[in-house]
Amino acid sequence: MRPPITAVPSDLEQIPDYPAVFLLWAPEGDPYLARTSLLRRRLRRLLASPDRLSRMLRLGGLVDRIEYWPTGSQLEAMLVHLELAQRHFPKEWPKITRLKPPAFVKLLGDNPFPRMMVTTRLGKGTALGPFPSRVAAERYENQVLDLFQIRRCEENLVPSPEHPGCIYGEMNRCLRPCQQVVSEDEYRHESARVEAFLRSSGTSLLEPAETARDRASSEMDFEEAERLHLRVERIKEAANGAGELARPLDQLMGVAVVPSPGVNTINLVFFAAGRWQGVRSLFLGESSSVVLSMDRRLREIAHEILPETGTAPKGPPITEHLAVLSRWHGASWRDGEWIGFDSLEKIPYRKLVNAVGRVSAKRTGKASEQPN
Repeated sequence: MRPPITAVPSDLEQIPDYPAVFLLWAPEGDPYLARTSLLRRRLRRLLASPDRLSRMLRLGGLVDRIEYWPTGSQLEAMLVHLELAQRHFPKEWPKITRLKPPAFVKLLGDNPFPRMMVTTRLGKGTALGPFPSRVAAERYENQVLDLFQIRRCEENLVPSPEHPGCIYGEMNRCLRPCQQVVSEDEYRHESARVEAFLRSSGTSLLEPAETARDRASSEMDFEEAERLHLRVERIKEAANGAGELARPLDQLMGVAVVPSPGVNTINLVFFAAGRWQGVRSLFLGESSSVVLSMDRRLREIAHEILPETGTAPKGPPITEHLAVLSRWHGASWRDGEWIGFDSLEKIPYRKLVNAVGRVSAKRTGKASEQPN
């Protein structure tokens, strides 16, 4: 995060009226942290003289220093606000940021009889996410489970022929490991197929089904072809149920193209290894030095952030960073574009160049509508 701009209350009228995250410091105690779309107007209200009849917070006479960070987008404001909240309020930052942990669909592979579950906690197992809501995660989980025969029960199984089983076993939608109908290895094979489905976005199941359907059609077995066609449609529906964002966390990579507070500048915020990798500014105006193509400049920025071949800086995923991504990506007020990719070699630079152009044009249009 870049250093703040510092001011004192007497400089209030010289502070620009633009979006920013700010801290108000008193001689003693914790600072006041907030973000706003109009900095000077918000500070003018906060630094007004106290009024006993007003319920609005008034800090006039108590503040001796102002620190602020101009922000060009909602995403940048959320990230700066989060970092400052964690730095200055280590115990209270979840309440201050109001970030809810996103939902994930996880395959618990460390269990002798793996099962799927919807959770907000990261840990062992293959986690797919983030989903925009728990309802969306549960819907995707059910669609995937309908394609396989792993268990849906949550109990720690003690397999026995006398186990009562459940309705899914009676409907032949579970291999019934609880009743020792299959061995642990046979069940593990089925759970491995589920993991392959999650990690391949459904391709591991879709391609064999399409091949079998085409073969049945070429052999004039139209009833079988129709049955397989319906299965292909169910597989596609389940795979598409994950949405644009949800994928295994080690495969979740992308870049947010958002406006910048600087003139003729766009911000690129890369996401990899379960965390935001910092904000990089891309100047769109001509430079006095050698003018590089947009494609080359984007490649240089990408290689600076993700220096190794197709990998990202090491470290565990950060839940609050995933929460910011999920909230920004699914919001109606999202002020930028998300370009996802699987690795450094697969960055769609043509799409990225076009996204930069669209965000820049939209930002320029908004600026031209503002009164002088």
